[in-house]
Amino acid sequence: MFNDITGQKVPAVTFPIIANDTWSARSSEDIFANKTVVVFSLPGAFTPTCSSSHLPRYNELAAKFFANGVDEIVCISVNDTFVMNAWAKDQDADNISFIPDGNGDFTQGMGLLVDKSEIGFGKRSWRYAMLVKNGIVEKMFIEADLPGDPFEVSDADTMLNFINPAAVQKTEIAIFTKHGCSHCAKTKALLAEKGLQYEEMILGEDTSITAMRAITKADTTPQIFIDGKLIGGNDELTKYFS
Repeated sequence: MFNDITGQKVPAVTFPIIANDTWSARSSEDIFANKTVVVFSLPGAFTPTCSSSHLPRYNELAAKFFANGVDEIVCISVNDTFVMNAWAKDQDADNISFIPDGNGDFTQGMGLLVDKSEIGFGKRSWRYAMLVKNGIVEKMFIEADLPGDPFEVSDADTMLNFINPAAVQKTEIAIFTKHGCSHCAKTKALLAEKGLQYEEMILGEDTSITAMRAITKADTTPQIFIDGKLIGGNDELTKYFS
């Protein structure tokens, strides 16, 4: 079992950070004092689940978190500041603060430092998320102590549901897209702005234009479905939200 420090103060740590090619630092006091902060921590930058699901969804839902009283969303990983900066740039995650716990001091203080030497990672963070108010942990979502890299409870939707169940997405969305489609890019940006998750089917990869035409009776992209109903393209989606 991993340590659950709900009701306790977060570890007091100073994090060396490179910002604009200059060394600086952020302390636990700076990050957590007099603020409501959502933290999610993960095994490593650029790793599959972290890059494809964990981080992107927190970034997508950031507007909903902020609208529900969260002041900052923090991603902590046992990586150095250069790696975390490169990952932030690669993910285009402007809504997230990337905190490099390079020495593992914060993670060790949380009781969540684990040994992943068998896969060449050394000491890393176990995957978890927590809601912190004025430096005190109000709620923790710690992944079960199972082999591999479980990802069941530390996701953004679970955290948002704890903060405000009414803010959680109730609709199911699927979109047909193709590479190089500017309207598709606008559609995905609009859905991300609304904090909505969707299933994307890319022509030539996940499906064919013939299949899309058979389903939608259209041959232009994007084609958007919400709860089984065909909405249409980007213009129709914009009208749908207005």
